[in-house]
Amino acid sequence: MSHGLFLPERDDLSPDEEFWRELRAWLLVLPDGARFTHVTGARLRGWTLPKLPEHPPVFAAVEGDVARPRRPGLISSRLRRTAAQGARRRGLPVDSAEEILLRCARDLGHIDLVILIVSALRADDVDTKAMTLVLASRRPGVVALRAAWSEARKELQSPGEAILYLFHRAIDVPVAPQVTLCDERGVVLGQADLHLIGTKNVHEYDGAVHRDKVQHRKDLRRDRGWAGSDYVRRGYTLDDLLNHSLTVMHEIDRTLGRPHDHRRHERWCRLVENSLYSEVGRERVMNRWHRAMGVVDWSRTT
Repeated sequence: MSHGLFLPERDDLSPDEEFWRELRAWLLVLPDGARFTHVTGARLRGWTLPKLPEHPPVFAAVEGDVARPRRPGLISSRLRRTAAQGARRRGLPVDSAEEILLRCARDLGHIDLVILIVSALRADDVDTKAMTLVLASRRPGVVALRAAWSEARKELQSPGEAILYLFHRAIDVPVAPQVTLCDERGVVLGQADLHLIGTKNVHEYDGAVHRDKVQHRKDLRRDRGWAGSDYVRRGYTLDDLLNHSLTVMHEIDRTLGRPHDHRRHERWCRLVENSLYSEVGRERVMNRWHRAMGVVDWSRTT
């Protein structure tokens, strides 16, 4: 796993079981009182993560004046004492939700942070009072965390929905997430991922879950229930939002009857490029993590 740290290979473990086993091994080289934080702590708490690089390091926070271990595969930072205490998951020490999010805010982009915050809110892991104290501080990462916190919505049910929501926000289209739609008689037609406020347009994220047989049957029944209503449904995939976003924005502009403004699209492109959903964003983050681990790659300097 790292210098002087080994585990016997096993083929009978799930990815999560292997992850928990590796974290128990990492505790052998961490000082007493250390906690797992950043994306390691987020995964340990069971949050849904953004698209991480293939081999992210393990993140830990240490207490007091003890030396921080520095070795390939591990990034340790100094733990700041706050009112929000850590917890244990699977018998492993993990940082508080607020500290995990703040630590992530120093590395990740706006889209990534919103996805993590939404997942933390849906897991009821966030202490609102503790988060208020963190957001009112001047610690590194607070500005980015504050911006992501203001846009996160607990109603968003998946990373794909969060990305679709942020796309509409970036191109200045007001939307409401997870809205119950009713016809003129008040009969409930169904639940919509995003409702374009002031219109009869419904936009939804069509991810892999919608290809499941059971979910597909549910979607068809709901679509039949909408037949004859004024609502118009459009589905979007992650590929649409990341690789064909200009076309999607033009379609929405035509629907709303507004002129095209490429500045809106440029705003979205900057968000994507700064996130883990772009090759540039993932490479930037991994380079930063390599430097923090003391790993220097000289292969591209010649």
